[in-house]
Amino acid sequence: MLIRALIVLLAILNLGIAAWWLSRPDAVAPAVPPQPQGVPRLQLPDEAPVAAAAGIANPAAAQEAPATPAVTAPPAPSPQHCYALGPFDEEAAARAAAVRLGAQATRTREEPAAASAYTVFLPPAADRDVAQTVAQRLGAAGFDDFLVIANGELANGIALGRYRNRDSALRRQAALREAGFNPQLQPVGQTGASKWWADVSVAADAAVGQARRIDCVALR
Repeated sequence: MLIRALIVLLAILNLGIAAWWLSRPDAVAPAVPPQPQGVPRLQLPDEAPVAAAAGIANPAAAQEAPATPAVTAPPAPSPQHCYALGPFDEEAAARAAAVRLGAQATRTREEPAAASAYTVFLPPAADRDVAQTVAQRLGAAGFDDFLVIANGELANGIALGRYRNRDSALRRQAALREAGFNPQLQPVGQTGASKWWADVSVAADAAVGQARRIDCVALR
């Protein structure tokens, strides 16, 4: 009888404990303190897959990444045209005209007055022997149209030809310079005075009047 009573008592106790366990209230989680402003939240290792699935590698970094400023393309340069301004009696007047137009590039050049002929020559040497040595160098370089001047202001100089056309004289001068000589060009029978031109590069919409259009390559 005693053993049976103990068994009944233990059963009653087990039922009471089970009923209390089932009827007890759920535990309340402790309150999380607010996150300070400007401080990123720590990320647990197991939160990385969730963030990656949302398309964010690092949520804290994504919140703080500065916006990239838009890049503005520089404006395209305005088209340029090149002109020859002139003729002018003085170089200063040619330069002043270029300034008034707001020229981006300027080159002034002199245009000699018209002449009946043009002489190409080498200036006088120290003496006759030096002049003869230069003449030999001319012959060795392939030039045969020259003459050592015997008297006058150009004595011991070397005449290299007289040309009715200035362009022909300039070509002769250029060929001699390429060979290492330094010839000069002198007009003969010149009348009047030299004129000046200003070659300029200006905006395509600039008002240049009746100026002559030229190739811009000349100003480079």
